[in-house]
Amino acid sequence: MGDFEGRVALVTGGGSGIGRATCLAFARRGARVAVCDISEEGGRETVALLRGHSGEAEFFPVDVTDEAQVESMVSAVVAHFGGLHAAYNNAGIEGMRVRLHETPTEHWRTVMAVNVDGIYFCMKHELAHMVVHGGGAIVNASSTFGLAGGAGGPYPASKHAVVGLTKSVALDYALDGIRVNSVHPGAIETPMIDRLRKDPVLGEALATMHPMGRMGRPEEIAEAVVWLCSDAASFVTGHTMVVDGGNLAV
Repeated sequence: MGDFEGRVALVTGGGSGIGRATCLAFARRGARVAVCDISEEGGRETVALLRGHSGEAEFFPVDVTDEAQVESMVSAVVAHFGGLHAAYNNAGIEGMRVRLHETPTEHWRTVMAVNVDGIYFCMKHELAHMVVHGGGAIVNASSTFGLAGGAGGPYPASKHAVVGLTKSVALDYALDGIRVNSVHPGAIETPMIDRLRKDPVLGEALATMHPMGRMGRPEEIAEAVVWLCSDAASFVTGHTMVVDGGNLAV
């Protein structure tokens, strides 16, 4: 399929996991891909994979908690590729699974800085370009914990914030030809899940939480993201797309 031919897609957290899978999915559909990550090693590995499949890609380093870096990153992407048509704001971190009164304040601030401020900064500067260049599509990474909650205060709180921000921005920019949606994965086979599995109780819960009897694959989230950014989803905005093997249906 070449439904993204001539278009530019930006992916934060593109150096691994769902972000890498989404970069590959965009490239397969003809997009020129900006791989953005705080990890230069991971980002460049993704670029090499894309180029190995004849994709056009470039790495752009960014710490999404630093607005100046985000602004520079978006400007560099536009300057390099000549535009920006789709963005997946995927960079995020997990939180500590402790009760709120035991949560270090600095941990709360770190989770919010990456998972909420990071998406705010990215959208702010992506929108600044899209609003004067004919529109675009943005997808923000949330979680099933952004809709149903879960133990461990900072992470679910941050993912709920993404939902509210996404819906607000979708309404604010609906007449500008800019669609804004969020994607809500269940447990997906990624490096983040590998870290969570070190907790034996949580590891067992992750393995059994989905009615489909397995965890999701990064490629399955990537397909949802790319669809939301495509013309096939031209009447979809402000939507919370759940990709969780039926977990929230229970």
